[in-house]
Amino acid sequence: MIKPTLTVLAACLLGAACTSGAQEDPLEPTRGPGLESPKAPDFTGINHWINSHPLSLGHLKGKVVLVEFWTYDCINCIHVMPHVKQWHERYKDQGLVVVGMHTPEYGHERILGNLEEAVKRFGINYPVAQDNDYATWDAFGNRYWPAVYLIDQNGSIVYQHFGEGAYDATEAQIRRLLSGSAAAS
Repeated sequence: MIKPTLTVLAACLLGAACTSGAQEDPLEPTRGPGLESPKAPDFTGINHWINSHPLSLGHLKGKVVLVEFWTYDCINCIHVMPHVKQWHERYKDQGLVVVGMHTPEYGHERILGNLEEAVKRFGINYPVAQDNDYATWDAFGNRYWPAVYLIDQNGSIVYQHFGEGAYDATEAQIRRLLSGSAAAS
């Protein structure tokens, strides 16, 4: 794994998305006349699931899925967390499934007991996947902590946001997808 540079770490402290610098550009969902959004890759190489049995996107077809790549020692991830928790609580009964994809930046974040303690400490009750080997991270072409991907009921990535902010825009996309108006975009 490539360690972030000091420039990247400084950007993280200033509220920008943290990046490992190790992957290709993230998937670019584009929607327009005649263009399809890219299909989301399935969860792969998961070491352990917390708060859930193992999930797959195939089993979640028909649901709106929010996948958040995070790591528990990232300050930006900690700032985004209350919003993700709120969306989970607000929309879980309307068809939203939140999956916290914990992809560690540091060695101690790879330890299951440490992750379980962090999930408990932060009061996270949605499913959390432990992606220690970056398999799902790589499948998504992700490079950032935090990163939010919204997957529609057909399994396509229709929205993504990296770093903090854009909470209203993200929630608007969640509501749009849950209302069934995603096809109208």
